[in-house]
Amino acid sequence: MEEKILRFVRAGLAAATMRGRAYLAMGGTSMGIAGSIVDPAFFEHWLGMRVESVDMTEFIRRIERGIYDKSEFAKALKWVKANCKEGKDWNSPKTKRSRKQLDAEWETSVKMALIARDLMVGNPQLAKAGFGEEAQGHYAIASGFQGQRQWTDHMPNGDFLEAILSTSFDWNGPRAPYIIATENDALNGASMLFGHLLTNTAQIFADLRTYWSAEAMKRVSGETPSGAAAHGVLHLINSGPAALDGCGEQTINGQPAMKPFWDITPQEIRACLGATTWHPSITEYFPGGGWSTRYVTRGGMPATIYRINLVQGLGPALQIAEGQTVELPAKTHRLLEERTNPTWPTTWFAPRLTGQGPFGDTYSVMNNWGANHCVMSYGHIGADLLSLASILRIPVYMHNVDRAQVFRPSAWAAFGTDDLMGADFRACANFGPLY
Repeated sequence: MEEKILRFVRAGLAAATMRGRAYLAMGGTSMGIAGSIVDPAFFEHWLGMRVESVDMTEFIRRIERGIYDKSEFAKALKWVKANCKEGKDWNSPKTKRSRKQLDAEWETSVKMALIARDLMVGNPQLAKAGFGEEAQGHYAIASGFQGQRQWTDHMPNGDFLEAILSTSFDWNGPRAPYIIATENDALNGASMLFGHLLTNTAQIFADLRTYWSAEAMKRVSGETPSGAAAHGVLHLINSGPAALDGCGEQTINGQPAMKPFWDITPQEIRACLGATTWHPSITEYFPGGGWSTRYVTRGGMPATIYRINLVQGLGPALQIAEGQTVELPAKTHRLLEERTNPTWPTTWFAPRLTGQGPFGDTYSVMNNWGANHCVMSYGHIGADLLSLASILRIPVYMHNVDRAQVFRPSAWAAFGTDDLMGADFRACANFGPLY
């Protein structure tokens, strides 16, 4: 019971932390995914946050007029050249970009990272340079970078800014990760914020891209998957803010992990950087260039994927799947990875199956997912997410958390004590948004 109460306390602190803060939408147009259409009412009524938007021409203005910390830019670029290893250029000979162009893309990418951070939280160095308004920032606790397609058709993509800012360290050493959603998927951004506030760790933004059954893996590679992969795996992959923490080079008791920034050692930072390569973005995807991260998440990490979806007539609803990361044999990994995009970071995830409903098999987990994006957090945090969702009056319509771990306000009992999921929907509808 003490553990459940502590979980509820953490959830309450997370809910209170969001109140009065801002979600910063960096971009003017939306991707095809509905989550990229930012709904201010959701943030205001359910999270107690406001939404502020900045057109992407502001990045151009600050780049061209030098509205960023010049000394930090020099420091960051030097660090990038020393620590961000370049990997294979997967572009065809016809679409490869020159070395001069690639170097220019590095410089622009670093400037974009500085500017995105300054837009979120401000920078007193800008005031010293005469830019008092820009120095204030937008007091944003979370944000999203729109990027595709108009921006990336002309300018380097946002992959570097999203990845490095979402990570628990950079050229200044360990520091709290920033919450930045790629493609400005604000619903995934809110989900990332939930996970970060509950765990103090970096979050992995990913596409829930592909389901691979054991039979399909054997057909493609000739190798029979074993262990957690024997029931199939989900391929989590995205070019954007997959924090470098996700490569699993951090450890707890010798096991792969993702830790709060204050517990990460210099050796673990070097190992994460060493396990990551940066590749020239695929020109057909990103005509304006840019750099994409590549790493493979180590297997054996307890992990939770989750996502908020907005449903017309219902409002926000949360889905959760606890499981673990999986390490596939080298041949199987290579063949499966190259079916999608080998320049992006990969996590193989196996949900914990219950034999019932959406957790009857691995395919059903993906088939019941609300969008092609999800967030992955280190550890089994489903029970914490359930408590937080109840405080915010967000029903949970899919989870594999053991009933004994579920802890909601006692008032929920008045809406049914047998069908807890149905009671959750009724209670949330009756009480309405917290804010």
